[in-house]
Amino acid sequence: MKEYVSIDIGGTAIKYGVIRDDGEILCRCEKKTEACKGGPSILEKTVDIAGKLIRTYDICGICISTAGMVDTEKGEIFYSAPLIPDYAGTKFKETMEKTFGIPCEVENDVNCAGLAEYMSGASMGSSVALMLTVGTGIGGCIIINGKVYHGFSNSACEVGYMHMDGSDFQTLGAASILSKKVAGWNQETEEIWNGYHIFEEAKKGDELCNRAIDEMTDILGKGIANICYVINPEIVVLGGGIMAQEAFLRDRIEEALEKYLISDIAKNTRIEFAKHKNDAGMLGAFYHFKGCHQKR
Repeated sequence: MKEYVSIDIGGTAIKYGVIRDDGEILCRCEKKTEACKGGPSILEKTVDIAGKLIRTYDICGICISTAGMVDTEKGEIFYSAPLIPDYAGTKFKETMEKTFGIPCEVENDVNCAGLAEYMSGASMGSSVALMLTVGTGIGGCIIINGKVYHGFSNSACEVGYMHMDGSDFQTLGAASILSKKVAGWNQETEEIWNGYHIFEEAKKGDELCNRAIDEMTDILGKGIANICYVINPEIVVLGGGIMAQEAFLRDRIEEALEKYLISDIAKNTRIEFAKHKNDAGMLGAFYHFKGCHQKR
């Protein structure tokens, strides 16, 4: 059975492994991205990762999921936030194919997460699915009849930049806002108030922690509602590290969504939480690769 290298490049960590043709993940590894070192360093790490796995397994393709806006035809980054300096222009596909002589395909990480959920996760069988990942920022993906909708210039559903309440969606609604708010209200450093600590204290009844979570989920509800008015998804899948708190967040997010959506749309819009979690990027990159090569 064929085997593929799959690499998921995030701002904090690079997750990678080998996936068999039937979608089974044969091995999983992780290393720090060291994003501050920039695009050339990340490309070098990616080549090194692929090289080691190719020497160990019978690899027939390289699948890459990455932060940043991706030209999927060229397999390169054309825009990236300042978190990763000099990332725009990074030519993953060209470099990998010249180095190893096997095909490589590259897709945006949130699009990969959305594709993974459609193929074997929370949104299987849906006609129109919206995937949102909520972490340091907020990313989005639209899947229509099983296909990622890229838009005219490969930048569809960059919802984190959506203008809201004098700011933007991800500045107001991403998980990172929790630490800033609670630390500020308590006049303490953000390091003390990481997301895990905030949720643990909220569950114990801490007023400020609950207030910060309520404000964040209200913004999430408003942002999701605005997107729903445009694309009318059957299902909204929520992912990202914070969504491990599903039991604590689900009712709050659904209540906020009902607040901002008219009832006829709200009753036809289902909220689900992502199933694949840390494997979403690797699996989605694999599904993207398979989709590209089925067309050829």
